[in-house]
Amino acid sequence: MTPPPDPNRARNRRADARRSRASILQAAIRLLNERPDASVEAIATAAGVTRQTVYAHFPAREQLLAAALDRLTEQTVAAMAAADPDSGPAADALLRLLDAAERAAGEYPALTRMLSTLPAGAQQDAERHIPVAELLERVVRRGQAMGEFDDRLPAGWLVTATIALAHAADAEAEAGRLTWQEARDTLRTSLLRLLGADRAAGAEGTRADPGEGHTG
Repeated sequence: MTPPPDPNRARNRRADARRSRASILQAAIRLLNERPDASVEAIATAAGVTRQTVYAHFPAREQLLAAALDRLTEQTVAAMAAADPDSGPAADALLRLLDAAERAAGEYPALTRMLSTLPAGAQQDAERHIPVAELLERVVRRGQAMGEFDDRLPAGWLVTATIALAHAADAEAEAGRLTWQEARDTLRTSLLRLLGADRAAGAEGTRADPGEGHTG
C-alpha cells in the first residue's frame, strides 16, 4: 500500500525551490551587472546550484533576464514606496519618487541598460509598470486635490506621460545628447511644467523674480 503524501515534505520542497530561485536571481543580477555576457554556467556557480537547477526554473536565458527585470522593478517599487509619497507637497513627493527610482536603477547600471533593450510587448511592459504607475498616480491625485497640480488633465494620462518622459530622459543621456545631470534636470523641469506645478507656484507669488528658474 502506497503511503499518503507527506504535506511537510511537499512544503519543504516548495520552500527549497523558492530559495533556489531567489538565489539564482540575485546571483544573475549581481553577475550580469559585472559581466552582461555571463553564461548560465557562471550564474549557476555564483548561486551555488547546478546548471540543471537554473534551467529547471528558467528554461531559456530570455526567461532568466525577464525575471531579473521583474526583480529589479520590485526593488525599485520598494524604494519608491519607502520615499514617503504621502507626505509634504506633492511636487516634492513626486521628485522623491523619481530620486528613489534613479538610485535603485543606479545600483545596477550595466544590467539596467542591458535589460532595457529586451524585446517586450506593450501589454507586458504596461503590466510591469503598474506598481510604479500606482505610486505616481497617488501623488498626482493628491497634488490635483490640493491645487498643486493642474486638474484639467486626467491623472492617468499625466502618469503615462511621466513614465514616458522618464524613459525619454534616459534615452537622451544614453545617446550622449544630454549629460546624465542635464537629463535629470530637464526631466524634473518638464514634469513640473506638465503637471502645472509651476503655474501653482506662480499663483503663490513665486513668479516675482522672472530670472529665477524652476527647481527640481
